[in-house]
Amino acid sequence: MMRVLFNADDFGLTKGVTDGIIRAHTEGVVQSTTMMMNGHTVPYAVRQAKNTPTLASGIHLVLTWGKPISDKVPGLLGNDGHFKYNNSFADMEAPNPAEVEKEWRAQIEAFLKTGLSLHHIDSHHHVHGWEPLKNTVSKLAAEYQVPVRYVDSLQEYPELLLTEQLWLGFYGDGVDETIFDNLKKLQTDSVEVMTHPAVVDKRLMEVSSYNEKRKKELEILSRLTFPDWVERLV
Repeated sequence: MMRVLFNADDFGLTKGVTDGIIRAHTEGVVQSTTMMMNGHTVPYAVRQAKNTPTLASGIHLVLTWGKPISDKVPGLLGNDGHFKYNNSFADMEAPNPAEVEKEWRAQIEAFLKTGLSLHHIDSHHHVHGWEPLKNTVSKLAAEYQVPVRYVDSLQEYPELLLTEQLWLGFYGDGVDETIFDNLKKLQTDSVEVMTHPAVVDKRLMEVSSYNEKRKKELEILSRLTFPDWVERLV
């Protein structure tokens, strides 16, 4: 048996993203989601999560999109008041870890104040895997006693990791119904599958370059079923 977790990123980014994730859970194989606490529809996402208790909820830590939750983190911001980092952060100067810790702690605390149970930690654009931030994310994971999405930089902390591997292939041109065939070939006891299902709405088209493919993800994830060799991680 292989333990498998289908997680849907970006909960709360837009209403359509949130609705798509709920549908991919209630009709399909998505078992958990991670919320962006600076997303456009966080209050709505919180209500939907509370109305769907079978969907595990974690946090999608953000450093590369939108505005911060905390104040007085000037080193993280551009002139427009948004985070200055983007998906090319690895080529940028590393941030002040103290400021990142302050902001990510604020995001986690904002999540906990919703009353939801924190299932695990991951991040937008996998920024928690940035080498300069590994001590920050490992510290927060240990303090809040929740596991973290697998990234190479945290291999030395297996006790903190959610799964032994992370499958990134269900994305873009890799979105198809052969996902379980691909997973079965892995030599691992546990794997997380990153997904991004959504009902594509106007706001999503405005804020994310990854949009139309999310509709295909939703269609596939909503009709997949678990084979008998899979043990659901949630």
